[in-house]
Amino acid sequence: MSTQEATRVAVVTGGSRGIGRETVSRLAADGHAVVVGHAGNRELAEAAVKEVAAAGGRAVAVRADVADEEDVAALFATAESRFGGVDVVVHAAGRMYLSPVAELDLAELDAMHRTNIRGSFVVAREAARTLRPGGALITFSTSVVGLAFPGYGAYSASKGAVEALTMVLARELRGRDVTVNTVAPGPTATDLFLEGKDEETVARLAAQPSLERLGTPADIAAVVSFLASPAGHWVNGQVVRANGGIV
Repeated sequence: MSTQEATRVAVVTGGSRGIGRETVSRLAADGHAVVVGHAGNRELAEAAVKEVAAAGGRAVAVRADVADEEDVAALFATAESRFGGVDVVVHAAGRMYLSPVAELDLAELDAMHRTNIRGSFVVAREAARTLRPGGALITFSTSVVGLAFPGYGAYSASKGAVEALTMVLARELRGRDVTVNTVAPGPTATDLFLEGKDEETVARLAAQPSLERLGTPADIAAVVSFLASPAGHWVNGQVVRANGGIV
């Protein structure tokens, strides 16, 4: 891919690991210049940038706390100054804390909601102000919102807020030619998902989808790629449950 072909610009939060990292690679392969937002793992973020560059693309890593409006404004300003604007925003940064409601640590709840809810609003606000016509904002929820697994109350509540925000914003941007959608993965083999789970639990969750396996970051990045592309531009105001057929 030549530099000239990178005509669209994507901002990806949570771009140093997991689904975010795979999304960086996929959007770069699709022809986007990519701003890789990360919370502080500079080494992994720079590795993502180097991978894009090695394939002939353009990328830059920027540290940003997604719940801090100044950090997020600087993230978008980098996209403007380095690449000329913003066409796609993928808000993949997130935090997961699992606990029965009766045993909930409210400090953990506050920290998770700061990232998942406030962070989503801060990024969505900047995206709404910045995205060019033909653009797309893609947020992340979870299929657990509909499945109601025990232990996921706090996490599901935070992601339910993201779904509500996304649906409202899609309507608020009427006339802008900008789409707003949420991707809600099922069990996906990322460090965030696998952390703290034994093999039996992972095997049980992998057996739930009709396709009888865990999702991969590449599976989810492919959905993001479609929603970010002109081919996916007629999809708007939707929650896409990318979960292999969990019912």
